[in-house]
Order: sequence, then C-alpha cells, then structure tokens
Amino acid sequence: MVDGPVSDGPVSDGPRVDGPRAGEPRAAASFAAFQDSIYLDGLLTGEPPAYPTGASALEEAARERLEPGPRGYVLGGAGEGATMRANREAFERRRIVPRMLRDVGTRDPSCSVLGTDSPAPVLLGPVGVQSIVHPEGELATARAAAGLGLPMVLSTASSYSLEEVAAASGSGARWFQLYWPRDDDVTISLLARARAAGYTVLVVTLDTWYLGWRPTDLDRAYLPFLRHIGLANYLSDPAFLAGLSRPIAEDPTAAIAHWAGIFSDPTKTWSDLAFLRDNWIGPIVLKGVLHPDDARRARDAGLDGVVVSNHGGRQLDGAIPALHALPEVAAAVGEDSTVLFDSGVRTGTDILKALALGARAVLLGRPYIYGLALGGESGVTHVLRCLLAEFDLSMALSGHTRPQDLNPSILT
Repeated sequence: MVDGPVSDGPVSDGPRVDGPRAGEPRAAASFAAFQDSIYLDGLLTGEPPAYPTGASALEEAARERLEPGPRGYVLGGAGEGATMRANREAFERRRIVPRMLRDVGTRDPSCSVLGTDSPAPVLLGPVGVQSIVHPEGELATARAAAGLGLPMVLSTASSYSLEEVAAASGSGARWFQLYWPRDDDVTISLLARARAAGYTVLVVTLDTWYLGWRPTDLDRAYLPFLRHIGLANYLSDPAFLAGLSRPIAEDPTAAIAHWAGIFSDPTKTWSDLAFLRDNWIGPIVLKGVLHPDDARRARDAGLDGVVVSNHGGRQLDGAIPALHALPEVAAAVGEDSTVLFDSGVRTGTDILKALALGARAVLLGRPYIYGLALGGESGVTHVLRCLLAEFDLSMALSGHTRPQDLNPSILT
C-alpha cells in the first residue's frame, strides 16, 4: 500500500471531485466521481487505493492494525454481540426497489440539519478516546470532516480538549455530544466552553448512565479512561479541577476517581431536561431514543430532535435494532422534530435506507474510526469519500436525485 489517499482527478469531463468553481452551482454528483479517480489512478500508476473501499475489508484491515485492547474496544459490543448483529441484519433485510428511466444525471445530496448546512445527509458521530487508534485522534478526524464540509459531533470523552478540536476543525461545522455529568457546575462549564468554541448543536446521550457489559474489554481489563485517555475535556475544565483537593500531577489517581464519581447520573429524569435548556443556547438533540413515546416526550419537552440509536450495540445486548425503531419514531414526531439515526451504518446504501425510513441524516461511527486507525486524517477522508460516492451512486441507480425524495416505498 502507498501512503495517503488516491488523487482527485476524474476520468472524463464528468462531475469534478474537487467541487464547483466560484459562481457555479454545486455539482453534487461529484461525490460519485471519486470512483472514476480510483480507476484513473490505477491506470496511471498501477497502484490500487491506499485503503480498502468495501466495508468488510475496511473492518478487517483495521482489526489487523489495532493492538488487542483498542481492537476490542472499537470492534466489540455488549454481551454476546446480539444487538450488533441485529443492527446489520436489519439493514440486510431491507431491499431497495430501483426505478428506471428517470433523469438522474444531476443529483443534489445536500441538506440542512438544525441550522447546519452539509453537502450530504451525513455527520461524523461522537466516538470517544480516538487516540487509542491513532495518535492524532479527534484532531485528524476534525480536519478530515472539515475538508469535506461534513459536520463532526465531538464526544465529551475525547482525547483532545474541545478547544483543540475546534481549532483543528477551523471553519468546519461542529456539534458537541454531552455525557451528562452528575456535577451541575461541570455541566455548565462544559456547555459554556462548547458554545464559546463554536459548537452549535448539543447532542445529549441517554443510554450510557452505566457502561454496558462488554466481555471483550472485561477479559482484558481494558478501559482507556483509567489510563487518562478520553479525559481531556475534564482535565482541562476549571469546574472539574476545582473539585480536586490536589493538582492532577500530584495525585493522578484521585483525578480519575473524581471523574468516575461525576461522569454520569442515572437518577436523571425528563424533568431535568429544563436544566439543559436553561444552560444551552441552540438546538438540543437526545441520543439513544428507540421508543416512539420517548420521541414524543422529547418533542413535548421542547427538544429539537432525537437520534435513533442503540449505541452501536455497545450498551444493551438483545436490544431492538435501531433501524427497526426508526420508522415508528419518525412517524411519532412527524415534521415537529428532527430525527437522526446511527447504529449499524456501514455503506452508502445503508445511508439511503435510513433516510428512506425517516431519518433526516445519519451519524457515522465505526467506519471512519477504521479509517483513522489505518491512516489518520487521510484514512478518514478516504472512508468518507467512499461512503459519499456509494451513497451518490445508490441514489442514481435507484432512480433518485435528492435525499428528500427518499421514502419507505423505495424499500421492500
């Protein structure tokens, strides 16, 4: 393999990979031209792509690259992995019914989600402790996302502080995911820092008040946080530091114990959401919603959206696959709330299916982390371009030109 991604040049006078020139409308079909550039590079250099283009091969390459602890943490799930498998099986059961003789020569996959414009209905979902797969972690991810214009959702449990990631992102769109601490002062401080650093939407994860039972990690006694990985936002937070009796350098174990004591609060209820609304200016989305009644309660509480998610099968083994929950949740809130989706998304056709079943956009997880493990920023960029190209081609091949036109009737 060669280092870095393949070049951008298209084969013919078709859509460019590098986007429109000044004054031109966006040629959204340019995502598909990435396929042309791969073939052209192969012709000109005799070299294949630096990284795999298929989901299974990508996962296998990352599996081989990672050390045992990080490999289990990234690829593993809760219990016996039933929820992880169910997520994928749910996508495989849904089949696309293509329509013919429609003008699909020009496509526009762009969208706007909660005030954030994106060239495609894709966000990089919140994945913590990214430095366990690559030293640059979230910094590399932020640069890759910004380079393609895709929004990134930063995890509270990041390896770099939210300010450092914001600097790496530059003008890129960014949201902040909150693991809601037990300490209100720490919560308020994190939210204030995120707003000041340009994060525009708050994503509150509801399904991780406790860590799920994860045998892959337990068998190795591997938890990155106990090694001070993924704590950058806490260890740089003035409210968190105020709760320590001694500086971190003098007693690092006490700092970890303090983090463990405030990380989450399983006593939180719907009535506590008002606290978040009082301390965040901007849209708020609840992540981990699988029941339509919970989606309605979120809407009625004044929240702006939900993420239909089972945490990628990492929390509750035997839970409903997220894709099965999506249609009912979308129907429950209609146009009154923004419905997003994650868990099990691996391919461009998965994105199409989730949109058809009611999601406004999807949050990617493991695939871009595999790319990060293989090549840092260039690996993430490659994976995202592959997914965007496949999604663009899938829209065309199924007879559609815009995400807004996708609906359940295209699936069987």
